[in-house]
Amino acid sequence: MKKGTDYIGVGAGAIIFNKDGKVFLAKRGAEARNEKHRWEFPGGGVEFGETLENALVREIREEYGFVIEVVQLLDVVNHILPEEKQHWVSPTYLCRYKNGKPCIKEPHKCEEIGWFNIGAIPAKDLSRASQKSLQSLKKYLSAE
Repeated sequence: MKKGTDYIGVGAGAIIFNKDGKVFLAKRGAEARNEKHRWEFPGGGVEFGETLENALVREIREEYGFVIEVVQLLDVVNHILPEEKQHWVSPTYLCRYKNGKPCIKEPHKCEEIGWFNIGAIPAKDLSRASQKSLQSLKKYLSAE
């Protein structure tokens, strides 16, 4: 049985800020699980017995080769993709870049990465979950 398809999957997303206030985005590749060729705040599936925060740290290290610090929960996204017959629940966390050189470690799943000013995020090309988290991020930042 496959998570997200045969039963609701649990993922976790990371809005990662660097010291310059830019956020890290990844563009999903041809073999991504869903929403191929869309930009996203990265993350991944949570394994049995793993905390959401530990899943994020692991996924970012495995897929992009750098270390993050999880700061706080921002929102929880209902990532429902009827046309792809998938359903995920994904908490999204605000995170800080700590160290390491970002790179694409799984080129079949990711075709591009970059750091973006919030106003320059390609919003129309974001995954559905990342669109929702971007709205939550803008509300959070305007409330500060």
